[in-house]
Amino acid sequence: MLEAISPIDGRYARQTKELSNYFSEFALIRYRVFVEIQYFIALANFPLPQLEGFEEDKIEALDKIFESFSLEDAQAIKDIEKVTNHDVKAVEYFLRDKFDALGLEKYKEFIHFGLTSQDVNNTATPLSIKHAVERIYLPMIQKIRNELNIKAQEWRDIALLARTHGQPASPTTLGKEIRVFVERIDNQLVLFKQIPLSAKFGGATGNFNAHTVAYPLIDWRVFADDFVKEYLGLERQQATTQIEHYDNMAALFQAMSRINTILIDLCRDIWSYVSVDYFKQKTKAGEVGSSAMPHKVNPIDFENAEGNLGLANAIFEHLAAKLPVSRLQRDLTDSTVLRNIGVPISHTHIAFTSILRGLDKLLLNEQKLYDDLEANWMIVAEGIQTILRRENYPHPYEALKQLTRGKTAIGKKDMVDFIDTLDVNEDVKEELRTLSPHTYIGVKL
Repeated sequence: MLEAISPIDGRYARQTKELSNYFSEFALIRYRVFVEIQYFIALANFPLPQLEGFEEDKIEALDKIFESFSLEDAQAIKDIEKVTNHDVKAVEYFLRDKFDALGLEKYKEFIHFGLTSQDVNNTATPLSIKHAVERIYLPMIQKIRNELNIKAQEWRDIALLARTHGQPASPTTLGKEIRVFVERIDNQLVLFKQIPLSAKFGGATGNFNAHTVAYPLIDWRVFADDFVKEYLGLERQQATTQIEHYDNMAALFQAMSRINTILIDLCRDIWSYVSVDYFKQKTKAGEVGSSAMPHKVNPIDFENAEGNLGLANAIFEHLAAKLPVSRLQRDLTDSTVLRNIGVPISHTHIAFTSILRGLDKLLLNEQKLYDDLEANWMIVAEGIQTILRRENYPHPYEALKQLTRGKTAIGKKDMVDFIDTLDVNEDVKEELRTLSPHTYIGVKL
């Protein structure tokens, strides 16, 4: 790990280890093996005449090739690739050897039958993404959402000095400000879950040329639709070149990027609240916040998350912009780019872990929130002038503007003295006197 170039496989290796099951070189090879095996089984179950009567126990043996697939198996494929100089062909040759070992020599020409490498890559890759999203990504973002929702409820009654343009503004509640992020995440997850994970499966240029010339009476589109949906759990694109469109994959990355942007916004807000002492942070024995200043407890989890989310979004942006563009029926630029899908997802995962850790450390400093509100009585000016508008008082906005605009400090006494000068009945004055920065918080959410 000390020699790793990328922090994903170095400094953060423990946090990203589970993602290697979906985005490592080993994972890509394993998913290719899975697709090839499932495709052969689908042909046998169809069945093609030459595969009719293929024994059920042999299908179980084929499944075990994938289920027991090991690092040694992956290395064997890499060794074959050194000779073939083609990664998918190496998988085919590996499986041909396995068929020999299982006594299935007469069937091995139906491994990779009629396919091009992208029929395998463009099913293996979206399938690995699907599994990573379902098993790791969605549970993690849901956990962040749930933690935020708990805190939004916990802080529902905590009045907070709002700041618009960095200046004191009408007070809000800390719970509502956290709930803003819960709602934003919920909205984006609705859109995220509507994006289908698509696959290309149709031969060298998408027309089933080889399949059709070998078996002209079979409707290969129906077969392929069924295979991709029932065996792989994906949706097959109908009119393709040699590769898939990547439009839906791009939409997925853009959706992840939008969620990351929301979380960057969250991290910066929490950082700002820490910086003005609204939050303290739990300390841990032995930890150091600064090499020079012993008192410091830095919001490093939110800073770490912001940095990793930014890195992730930069790569997601490139993936989304590049993958849907390919010269004519195919160029190879998508291949090297696809190998980096795990990079932004890993940075995102690191960020998610940091956010959860940071949220767990937060300690509310209610006295500081109270003091800031108490020091900014000018923020009830909006409420006073609105009540005066209701009473048809002449030029209430201008009167409050003259009292408050540009002033460094307006206290409770200043507001009460101003209210006493107003030409309104005593009941209205008493109503105005009840306004306070601590209670002028509108509807609680």
